Amino acid sequence: MIQPPATLGLLGGGQLGRYFVEAAQGMGYAVWVLDPDPASPAGRVAARHLCQAFDDPDALQALAAACEVITTEFENIPRPAVEWLDAHACLRPGPRALTIAQDRLEEKGFLGEIGVAVAPWQAVPEGATPDVQTGAEGPSFPAILKTARLGYDGKGQVRLAKAGDLPAAHAELGQVDCVLESRVELERELSVLVARTADGAHEAFPVAENAHRDGILHLTRVPGGAAAAVRERATAIAGHIAERLAYQGVLAVEFFLTVDGKLLVNEIAPRPHNSGHYTQDACTVSQFEQQVRAVCGLGLAPALLTMPVAMVNLLGDLWPATGAPDWRNVLAAGRARLHLYGKAEARTGRKMGHVNVLGLPGEDDAGAAASAAEALWQGLADNVEEGMA
Repeated sequence: MIQPPATLGLLGGGQLGRYFVEAAQGMGYAVWVLDPDPASPAGRVAARHLCQAFDDPDALQALAAACEVITTEFENIPRPAVEWLDAHACLRPGPRALTIAQDRLEEKGFLGEIGVAVAPWQAVPEGATPDVQTGAEGPSFPAILKTARLGYDGKGQVRLAKAGDLPAAHAELGQVDCVLESRVELERELSVLVARTADGAHEAFPVAENAHRDGILHLTRVPGGAAAAVRERATAIAGHIAERLAYQGVLAVEFFLTVDGKLLVNEIAPRPHNSGHYTQDACTVSQFEQQVRAVCGLGLAPALLTMPVAMVNLLGDLWPATGAPDWRNVLAAGRARLHLYGKAEARTGRKMGHVNVLGLPGEDDAGAAASAAEALWQGLADNVEEGMA
């Protein structure tokens, strides 16, 4: 058990890291952040910001010497840096989980090995584009081609209508290692956050239902509309993945629920997740405090929903050309909680904040909260359009 006032280390300095730092500080810990961005949201609130590359030897040495445990807020840390830290410090989660999650080919292979269903897929290796193994042995069309590494929020992906589109799509992505995956007919998209400690104790948060726009998460609602049996199955699968990884920390697992009832894992993320932001205002513990508890070997808190909730993302598209959005309607809504990430520059598609909208007494699902969240978002979007007119 790592007790305060110990110093914790964090690889990555975005908004997920910022909330981890704040949760840890509230529990009496200090946090050092390693991130090359001088305007890093987490670095701005940390006890120390090592503003260097993730594989900088001096920075890694400093982090290992100062911190009793090191964790991550995103998975794309260079593999040599991850392996060095694992050999010279306490790194949670460990290299296996991080390296599997940062490569879709390794991730698909691992999930298959442990008996977890995914959409039909085929490896498309770097260089020459192979023939497509359609049918039972591979993906069907329409399909989607995804880069094996560094793709997120819809980036590094090309949709294909037919097999003949593959060479051009592979060329568009630079002929790097890719995964060709069948597009499945969805009933809904789900995600589960599960926390696990080194001794195998684990605690799962309620299943979230997610809606995306242009490949980026737009709205999360809890509870969603999936049947209880589906939610139980998703939670069990997430726990199984965490166990087989011997995971330590908070793990996010994203699912596709198909129209014919199949529950397929889309991807895993070895960290807190955008779809878990609802936990900040509507659960007995946030995903960020639970991450602190998990990596420090503390008792995991019960992860119970206290009220229905909907979370809507605020992207840079909602920022006018000059200044900030007019937040008056959001702030006047007593059931809304505004969270901004402290990013100085707003860009199209960049996550700048989110709003959690809480359910009211007597509501037994998140439908009303989701409608209110959409209305607040639409009001912000309308303001931008009026300013451009």
